[in-house]
Amino acid sequence: MTETKKKTLKTTTKKNNENSMWSVFTKGIWKENSIFVMVLGMCPALAVTSTFEAGFGMGILVFIVLTISNLLVSLIRNIVPSTVRIPSYVIIIATEVTSLQMLVDAFAPELSAKLGVYLALIVVNCIILGRAESFASKNKVFPSILDGMGTALGFGLALVIIGTFRELLGTGMIKLGYILPLGFEADLLSSLNLGKYSFAILTQPPGGFLVIGILLAIFSAHENNKKIKNAEKAKKERLAKAQQAKAAKGVGA
Repeated sequence: MTETKKKTLKTTTKKNNENSMWSVFTKGIWKENSIFVMVLGMCPALAVTSTFEAGFGMGILVFIVLTISNLLVSLIRNIVPSTVRIPSYVIIIATEVTSLQMLVDAFAPELSAKLGVYLALIVVNCIILGRAESFASKNKVFPSILDGMGTALGFGLALVIIGTFRELLGTGMIKLGYILPLGFEADLLSSLNLGKYSFAILTQPPGGFLVIGILLAIFSAHENNKKIKNAEKAKKERLAKAQQAKAAKGVGA
């Protein structure tokens, strides 16, 4: 019996750890999405999402920086004194971004030109610094990597959604290969002639505010409806339990 209990306990612990790791990875994608839920990193979300490719390119770069920075911060969390932890995070992130910027300048000059100063400003992105301080500095390496990957995927997904809406509704097509070094160029949906129904303002700075505002409203409405449904469900469960309790008392009497 003792050995059986130990095996059961180990299996349960393993499943709980797996669920915990999965939760760490997925929370940044949806439940704590940096843009649509936490409303962080709005500068690049407004500035570089005029096209699908620009948003996708920024998402890839943030994914690389955030994953590696979480890894390094977790590795040195017990070495660096708490008094200089923030400057050390900035140095780590700045080194990554500088190296990454040189690679982008060499192999994707169109992306570098499109992102402009916002590529260098990844250094002070509040999402990257925030995850380093709130999670990576307090957790082991593997969970920190998962947290960085999940948060970056959520951020990149938000940029892609915003960029897709702005470019498609603003030009009537999605361009591929003009900014990212894909080796080919293509104009998706151009044959449908949607350009005559497009709103050019959406590809301009005001369009970023409009699209993000609409998407934030949609996500907020979804979350509010979810909360209302959960509250109604909990209320029904309480009423059902109360009725069962009354019925049990009646039978006992």
